Amino acid sequence: MDKVLLVTGGSRGIGAATALLAAKRGYAVAVNYASNSLAADEVVRAIRADGGTAITVQADVGDEAQVLAMFDKVDAKLGRLTALVNNAGIVDVQARVEDMSVLRLERMLRINVIGSFVCAREAVRRMSTKHGGEGGVIVNLSSAAARLGSPGQYVDYAASKGAIESFTIGLAKEVAEEGIRVNAVRPGLIDTEIHASGGMPDRAFQLAPTVPMKRTGSAEEVAQAIVWLLSDDASYVTGTSLDVTGGR
Repeated sequence: MDKVLLVTGGSRGIGAATALLAAKRGYAVAVNYASNSLAADEVVRAIRADGGTAITVQADVGDEAQVLAMFDKVDAKLGRLTALVNNAGIVDVQARVEDMSVLRLERMLRINVIGSFVCAREAVRRMSTKHGGEGGVIVNLSSAAARLGSPGQYVDYAASKGAIESFTIGLAKEVAEEGIRVNAVRPGLIDTEIHASGGMPDRAFQLAPTVPMKRTGSAEEVAQAIVWLLSDDASYVTGTSLDVTGGR
């Protein structure tokens, strides 16, 4: 069976590292991006230069019509999906709950939670043996924030990731008989650009001393965990969240 992977938010950070590693492991990869086409093109170029197969697919995962168009493009260009990494997500500027607008909360949940649901829905429709598929794997990106709550910074983000973990458990049980495994990865303090969008570009390094391993993690270290969960090496693993947190 051809291995076809869609990575949402695949143009940088953990998504890009996952796309690059999966391509090395034989996946044809669709690299999704919302707006940064140059970064997505760069990831695809790197995969192709290494002899792999990859395409870019534009879509804001918070917009259902764009998600449907993205899946149609993957169907047409790469064939039937066998793996999905729900990586696209946002943080907002640091704020206390009492200062959060409904607009902010709706955007957070639309992209981080509903976007993951809709992408998983479309993946199940293609992977499930009930729908004529041959099975597949979904990996959702959670965060250590789901456990820690991110007080004074972004409780909304933490709550969105808590939702992802419940979603992972429920969907895993729902489709286990249909050849689909569903797991989550829970990264800790990872050195990626996401911290800058929260207004603290140095956040990971500032908090590194609080990690038992006394350092930040890399996007590549998280990608290793994701690609392991995608692989047959994890064939009896479903419904779990794997910590990649340096012990935090």
